[in-house]
Amino acid sequence: MFKDPVCNMMIDEKKTEHVSEVNGKKVYLCSPSCKNQFDRDPKKYGY
Repeated sequence: MFKDPVCNMMIDEKKTEHVSEVNGKKVYLCSPSCKNQFDRDPKKYGY
């Protein structure tokens, strides 16, 4: 399980389709909306 950094929801990284990558590290997100917010400003979420 992985915590979505945008909404803090616990998600299964093996099942989600929403993945971003920052400095070679994968970040798993729960929805297109959270992925969009994360991709706009990863530094805001500690990446």
